[in-house]
Amino acid sequence: MKYLNPNRLYHALGKRRFLEFTLFSIFLLFFYSPLLNTFMLAFANIYQVPAVIPQEFGFRWWEFILSKDSIMSSITNSFMIAAIATVVSLLVCIPAAYALARYQFKGRKIMMFSFLLSNAFPKMGLYVSMGILFYKFNLMGTFTGVIIVHIINTLMFMVWLPMGAFRNVHSQQEEAARDVGASPFQVFIKITLPLAMPGIAVASIFTFLGSLEEAEGTMLVGFPQINTMATEMYGIISDYPATAGAVFALILIVPAIFIISILKKYINPNSISGGIKVK
Repeated sequence: MKYLNPNRLYHALGKRRFLEFTLFSIFLLFFYSPLLNTFMLAFANIYQVPAVIPQEFGFRWWEFILSKDSIMSSITNSFMIAAIATVVSLLVCIPAAYALARYQFKGRKIMMFSFLLSNAFPKMGLYVSMGILFYKFNLMGTFTGVIIVHIINTLMFMVWLPMGAFRNVHSQQEEAARDVGASPFQVFIKITLPLAMPGIAVASIFTFLGSLEEAEGTMLVGFPQINTMATEMYGIISDYPATAGAVFALILIVPAIFIISILKKYINPNSISGGIKVK
């Protein structure tokens, strides 16, 4: 009977751990370096390429960004549009997601895949086609037009993810509630909706954050009457130093971190993968 040499085994484990540590360090460097660089530039008063470290640190560009009325109004517009787009998407898409999850009918799979069409090709072509219709209905340069654009961009998330969540709710639970006298609406509100809430919460997060960063459609349909953080970013990057853009980038990151921290209990692989299955 052969015995493993403890020294050779320890040496092999050491080499493996060193390799794993090296690969993990490379991943962290690759993944977090842009964020760390943005954070560093946001607090730089003076920075000149090719220096690695800014020549002077401070809050000069924070004061500049926060003192601009146009920038502050764009922040207000972004949050208002994102909130409205998320609420309207929930009202429109949740019933559709429930119907697709619970009922079998002809053309069901075609309808499900139709929600992918807006993400299947460059969106600018879609926005131009929408712009032609918006001109006819006097929606150009209006909040309503911009919100419609944002909602269209979120249909896939707001239908597919909740649909998977509803599908994971066992029909026996709904039937048991009906047997004890609950109405269909009571069953949906008290049984189905709470059990599907993780998937709905994840879809809502994607919708809200996606609305905050939507720029192309907003510029085509709403600019210059409607200005958001995403469209304002283009002007800051082109007209001011990179340090000003870094400040605005951090401002865009803050709501994402805040929302994810509140709803982190709902964010897990099952909540996301459950809505990507087609049955």
